[in-house]
Amino acid sequence: MNKKRWFALLAAAVLFIVSIGFQFVTSVASTNFDQLFAFPESKFEEEVIEEGTRGKIVVLHLNGVIQDTTPSTVLNTTSYNHKVFLEMLEEAGKDSSVDGIVLRVNTPGGGVVESAEIHDKIVEIKEEYKKPIYVSMGNTAASGGYYISAPADKIVAHPATLTGSIGVIMQGYDISGLTEKLGIEFNTIKSGEYKDIMSTFRGMTDSERALLQEMIDDMYGDFVQVIVDGRGMSEDKVRELGDGRVYTGNQAKENGLVDEIGSLDDTIAMMQEEHKLKNAQVVQYNQPQGWEQLFGLTVENFVSKDEELINVLNIVQESNIPRAMYLYSN
Repeated sequence: MNKKRWFALLAAAVLFIVSIGFQFVTSVASTNFDQLFAFPESKFEEEVIEEGTRGKIVVLHLNGVIQDTTPSTVLNTTSYNHKVFLEMLEEAGKDSSVDGIVLRVNTPGGGVVESAEIHDKIVEIKEEYKKPIYVSMGNTAASGGYYISAPADKIVAHPATLTGSIGVIMQGYDISGLTEKLGIEFNTIKSGEYKDIMSTFRGMTDSERALLQEMIDDMYGDFVQVIVDGRGMSEDKVRELGDGRVYTGNQAKENGLVDEIGSLDDTIAMMQEEHKLKNAQVVQYNQPQGWEQLFGLTVENFVSKDEELINVLNIVQESNIPRAMYLYSN
């Protein structure tokens, strides 16, 4: 490599370091250090959306696939964090100054267990703290997104919201045809007949398919019961609607899956009107920014403004093991 190429490489490296440094300095300059080193009574920062003098309504945003993957805050400070969302729900429930909770749901669903944990937390808050919980559906509130919405006191959807997709799905790959063509053999030593069920290297047997279908049917039964209990619908009606299809907000309203059509602002106004909270302050919870979040934002801003790379990294981190999901996937 000649001197000109070495110089060009060195110059590029210097520019890269300078750029990261500039991003970091910019983030530091815009950081509220009083909040950074403060030790508030609440675990979360309260951002005021609407000023008020009497009562408080908390808005909690659920964005992204519902899964307990604990994303890295160094490269990702914005995706769904299951543990944090459950903590936000718990905080809003036990805080005596909070009079109502609005969930802004924008998700295609996700894991069966994670969806059930959110659902159970909502039911617990309603029973223990007697606080109204309304759901405002965003672009998508399907499958697991509807599962967690079902126990709410009121569900409000936009006319174009995609919701429904009531059901359970489990998918995997069968690449045995490809490996056979390539002359690749895959050896498995197992302790029982079903230990390698849904292996990507062989076809599924009839008994395996029947076993998995029984599991899916059982989970689907739980989904149906959640809607029966939450919406007061008959099981036959839920099963009729719950064939996996999605509905627009208007269609969901016609079928009794949602109560009203409107925006997030409309949902807040409904709670204020229906629970005598017209002068209530409206806030949303945000995670306090520590040094990890500060550095994460710096890297995120440098790498990608539209988060495409961050989303790719999340996909790469995900396990390749098939599992049952309450998930709408198109």
